[in-house]
Amino acid sequence: MTFSNKPLRAALAATAALSLSMLAACANYSQPTTAAPQASGTAAAAPTLIRPGTLLVCTHLSYKPFQFKDDSGKVVGFDVDLMDLVAKKLGATQEIVDIDFAQITSGAVFAAKKCDAGAAATTITDARKQAIDFSDPYFKATQALLVKADAAFTDLASLKGQTIGVQTDTTGQIYAEKNKEANGYTIKVFDDMPSSLAAVQAGTIQAAINDNGVVFDYAKANPTTKVVKEFETGEEYGFMAQKGNTAMITAINQVLATSKTDGTYNEIYKKWFGSEPQA
Repeated sequence: MTFSNKPLRAALAATAALSLSMLAACANYSQPTTAAPQASGTAAAAPTLIRPGTLLVCTHLSYKPFQFKDDSGKVVGFDVDLMDLVAKKLGATQEIVDIDFAQITSGAVFAAKKCDAGAAATTITDARKQAIDFSDPYFKATQALLVKADAAFTDLASLKGQTIGVQTDTTGQIYAEKNKEANGYTIKVFDDMPSSLAAVQAGTIQAAINDNGVVFDYAKANPTTKVVKEFETGEEYGFMAQKGNTAMITAINQVLATSKTDGTYNEIYKKWFGSEPQA
């Protein structure tokens, strides 16, 4: 009697143990399965816009062909078209906010809730990264030297004793300041790009330094000026957002990646620069 009950009790005990083990395993499995979607959902969360349905983008006009007003007064350009793609992804419409360049790169416009993002042909630098977050690079740039078409100037050394115009708070200004002592020229600072380049055309200054994209565009439209030198500075542009606004930067990066994969980026590039970007 006792002998025959032992196997039964052992079997019942084993069954109970197995059931508890399975319940424990189910409990351990269900916890991460529930947590995983939450983590994924947080990472992919859409950015919160200051004004729902509108993507407010800060820039500093005029900086043709990246952002400028056309003959009808509408703000257009390379940056504008790319940010339109971001707005579309967010189910919004882009609205341009024209504001002082330094207010964008310092992060002041984001702290004041004036803009959701910044698009101003802005070079990514370590100093600027202290105040704002940048997207992945979307454009390579160098510095270029503009002079009058009939001038004999060919480089910075040939401008000794002359005046070079720069735009305030730009990498062009930094480059000119860095090479000023070695080449013996003076610097005149302008509030915007058009004013500095127009001063060359007017003859009030002898040269101007700014990013190659805008300088070549200006020379093309104004044949009484010419580009005589480019300075390889290894610069790359990035779009901007408030420090810590990961959702906005993620959305912009996703749009940039997709546009380069599906060919949209090349189409927009060719529209504004006349040819597709070099590989």
